[in-house]
Amino acid sequence: MTAEETINVLKEQYNRNLRKQLVQALLKDEKENLASAQSGHFINQIFSYVLKNANWNITHSSDEWDDKPLSIMKEVFPKIETTTWYKDKKLSTDKNIDVFVGE
Repeated sequence: MTAEETINVLKEQYNRNLRKQLVQALLKDEKENLASAQSGHFINQIFSYVLKNANWNITHSSDEWDDKPLSIMKEVFPKIETTTWYKDKKLSTDKNIDVFVGE
């Protein structure tokens, strides 16, 4: 499935208001340090769906690193890039790239 198709499916499944509310709930849960919050689990489930549809896997070369799944999440969920969840995923990506470059 292409990135555009995945984006369209998610936007059809979750209207804009619901997507916005989910990000707001995630931000609230993060602010209150609720690590076991339902919003985080829900976002992770959606992210797993995105990873699967993107046929994503860890590459052996940082030159080929595929950040499409995070780009899809950013496109579908307004302001998700302001969440700790997104920053952690991005940081994890950056660390993996550094490991590959350092080898």
